[in-house]
Amino acid sequence: MLSKIKLKLLGVLCTFFLFSEAFAQSSSSTYSALGIGEFNYSGLTQNQGMGGLGISFGTGWNANVVNPALTTRNTIFNFQAALNYKKINADNGQQNSDVDGGGLSYIAFSLPVKSGKITAGMGLNQITSVNYRLIIASLVNNAELQAFNSIKGDGGISEAYLNFGVLAAKNLSFGVQGSYLFGSTIRTNRLSLFDDNSNSVGTVSEYYERLTVSDIGLKFGAHYFFKIGEKSNLHLGAIYQNLGDVNGKAFAKLAAFGQASDPDSDGDLIANNEKGSVYIPNRYGFGLSYEKINKFVVGLEGQYQDFTQYRSFLDDPLQLKEVIKVGLGFQIVPDYLAIDSPLKRTTYRFGVEYQQTPYYLNQTNINDIGINFGTSFPVNQLSLVNFAVKVGQRGTTENGLIKESYVNFTFGLSLNDNSWFYKRVFE
Repeated sequence: MLSKIKLKLLGVLCTFFLFSEAFAQSSSSTYSALGIGEFNYSGLTQNQGMGGLGISFGTGWNANVVNPALTTRNTIFNFQAALNYKKINADNGQQNSDVDGGGLSYIAFSLPVKSGKITAGMGLNQITSVNYRLIIASLVNNAELQAFNSIKGDGGISEAYLNFGVLAAKNLSFGVQGSYLFGSTIRTNRLSLFDDNSNSVGTVSEYYERLTVSDIGLKFGAHYFFKIGEKSNLHLGAIYQNLGDVNGKAFAKLAAFGQASDPDSDGDLIANNEKGSVYIPNRYGFGLSYEKINKFVVGLEGQYQDFTQYRSFLDDPLQLKEVIKVGLGFQIVPDYLAIDSPLKRTTYRFGVEYQQTPYYLNQTNINDIGINFGTSFPVNQLSLVNFAVKVGQRGTTENGLIKESYVNFTFGLSLNDNSWFYKRVFE
């Protein structure tokens, strides 16, 4: 029995490291060009289907990473992974263009140390994503020339985390999550000049910037519920995430096209793998959910992060605002005992998300609003196929800005196993 457990654990760890090599960025937003990128506030697939709901409520059939205190609800082994695809129509009021991006969204494991009392988990997740492409045409002052800037960026910050949840008292649990932060962001700006006859003038120049981070972060969570009826519970949850000064190094250079990424080529070397940090402000979250046991859940949650305190690696002048996110979520299971009807045992989700993003341009707040849908379809007695979709809009075409209309798909699996910790009577 012990040898079989070791083989299972080895397979899980191999999967973890294989997935870490394939981890991809899922953002494709123009606004990810600002700051450290686009932050993930909506959790895993089951959270995304409910407007990001996950601070105050979670189930034992999926991993809980939004609030580490909720890991105590995982009384069986759980492995969860998902892929993400996002398509955006970007409109500046005169032209529009379709862009997309996707890849591995996350992997997560949950392992009960003492079932219902202490639970441990680990996984890979995205904190921020950067993925944008821009072409800006403008006239050169005091010259009959036109300039074309081709601007692009890729990368972001990921985390490999380990979390623990403990049932400290009746209905009261606490959790802590420690994360190793890693990743890099590469941004380039290629400048070309053309005359009235569309002939290239001079040398094409390029600005190249690479920021690499390596540090640790912490998240704390609390959860409490109390009965308000024979089959009804009221759940309260809170989280606090501290990232602070995230250490790393920066390389930046201005040179001829194709030479800027080479530190030994000609050009103006601005930063040569200089050590420094980017300051990411603390994140707070609170939630309230009402549960009709084994039937439905409805909840309201909010998150706050003050990006006026944000400081970039190279002290770039950037005006950011507070992030305020509000999510309203609902889920229902028609009949969890309907063994012969998978559709009745399926969990159906709906949610609405509103977010005031940190981006502030041309005296305009960039807001994001979306409608979410999701399901968890049972594939056997324990495991699930998870799906979530969000349709939303970000930004505006007013004041020379860009409006993004997007649809985001997340598809994944939740594999559960309750045979790991049961002793065999007969071998």
